[in-house]
Amino acid sequence: MNEKEQSRINVILVTSGRNEGPAIARHLVEKRMAACVNIAEIRSCYRWEGRFCDDPEVLLIIKTAHEKVEEALAAIREVHPYTLPEMIVLPVVAGYPPYLAWVEEETTR
Repeated sequence: MNEKEQSRINVILVTSGRNEGPAIARHLVEKRMAACVNIAEIRSCYRWEGRFCDDPEVLLIIKTAHEKVEEALAAIREVHPYTLPEMIVLPVVAGYPPYLAWVEEETTR
């Protein structure tokens, strides 16, 4: 894995409802904090404050560059409705080189 590949990041984010996910995605892409955001409706089972929860949520997979991660996470925290939002940063180990180049280009203009 070369240094360029190490600079690509995926951020996993979960939020409630159908409105928050697209709004967050649009903001990140328009402000070039992300090249692309996938949005999928999911169902999450978890324990919160001592009780079992089974809720519909929205999963976002945010494609960005390492240099944009902190800015993107800060922007998400400002608008996220959860007290404890799931924001997990994952390095991209490898990928299709033209796609990775596009992510880099879209987040560094």
